[in-house]
Amino acid sequence: MSLPADLIPVPAAAARLGTAFAAAGHELHLVGGTVRDALMGRPDADLDFTTDARPEQILALVEPLAQATWTTGIEFGTVGARVEGRMCEITTFRADRYDRVSRNPAVEFGTSLAEDLRRRDFTMNAMALSVTGEATFTDPYGGLADLARGVLRTPALPAESFADDPLRMLRAARFAATLQVQLAPEVRESMTSMAGQLGRITPERVQAELNKLLLGACPRAGLEVLVEAGLADIVLPELPALQMAADEHGQHKDVYAHTLQVLDQAIDLDDSPDGDLTLRWAALLHDIGKPATREFGPGGRVSFHHHEVVGARMARKRLRELRCSKTLIEDVGQLVFLHLRFYGYRTGEWTDSAVRRYVVDAGPLLSRLHKLVRSDCTTRNKRKAAALSAAYDTLEQRIEQLQRQEQLDAIRPDLDGNEIMQLLGLPPGPLVGKAYQYLLALRMEHGPLGHERAVRELTDWYAQQR
Repeated sequence: MSLPADLIPVPAAAARLGTAFAAAGHELHLVGGTVRDALMGRPDADLDFTTDARPEQILALVEPLAQATWTTGIEFGTVGARVEGRMCEITTFRADRYDRVSRNPAVEFGTSLAEDLRRRDFTMNAMALSVTGEATFTDPYGGLADLARGVLRTPALPAESFADDPLRMLRAARFAATLQVQLAPEVRESMTSMAGQLGRITPERVQAELNKLLLGACPRAGLEVLVEAGLADIVLPELPALQMAADEHGQHKDVYAHTLQVLDQAIDLDDSPDGDLTLRWAALLHDIGKPATREFGPGGRVSFHHHEVVGARMARKRLRELRCSKTLIEDVGQLVFLHLRFYGYRTGEWTDSAVRRYVVDAGPLLSRLHKLVRSDCTTRNKRKAAALSAAYDTLEQRIEQLQRQEQLDAIRPDLDGNEIMQLLGLPPGPLVGKAYQYLLALRMEHGPLGHERAVRELTDWYAQQR
């Protein structure tokens, strides 16, 4: 029978550092996610260590071995280094105290490995492997058994752990999505009662955890934890709000269930190697405008008119509050805004100009829009689903035909701004922009005009402006 230590390969960088630390009389242990992922057979490019050496001693030992070192975290006891091509973080044993007002600890160095492991977030991250001398596996809080059972527990009492650092509650949801583990009952109970503590966490930290959750193998599991524990009420309130809105098709108990299914289907279509964060955020937020636009009609029929317009505005607002990048904010907002437009095409009545407009408005997001629209079909009626899929197949075929005919991706007016100014004798200014937009609208409506017709249309338009 293999022992845990036998299941954890010791990288060359760890062995080299271990030899140096042992020669200086210090302990050095691989720890945390590095050990957990090794036991799970998951790749991990970075290595995390803990040691009894103090920061200045760590730096002195590491510098002769490293291709580069970083000391930005040295006041917290951490030295970063690149050794044997691997990124390594080496941190002095910690026994931190938290003020429980912020999530910033009063850094206090510890004296034992067990003490250091107890302050960690979850038992499966509180295992260590010594790399000085004989490889010794240390697991004082049952992390290996929890990992084998797929259960997330805390080394200390959950209420104590989450009071020290509320971000750990979001990490629990993230691990449900990325590691597909279940939360121990006492962990879930503490998260539910302490959800309000998330107000202490900065938006940037919240954003980072939500992004990692969405890029996990099963984001639905993490999102369900957020909603059921009440964490989403604090960090993503638009999501639980969807539980109050009945879907207009009557095929789901609520729009929340529909949204999770759309996200699952978008992930199935996501062929990017590391996951498409923009697509996943768009799938998650595509219907958040429904609660604000819900109306009840005759016979109890529910409608959500213009929910895509309201939803795009809400999506941008939420992502701005999470301090997301401008590109992500605008791209997700545009996808939410456009996701419903296809439903005007279902009988195939769009003109070529409408198809051109669809492509131009989507711009570089077109492939993502295709995936989002296809994912948004969650009806259980097989005939209806097949009809929608066939209609979108037809739309994509028309787009491809037009692209081949007209190089649709690069639609421009037949005359550029310089030609407009030269022909009309105008200096740069708003009127040139209006002329450009007029020609672009004609191009969208009629396809390529040709130079002579474009000049004629421009001069006729300009005569009407005076």
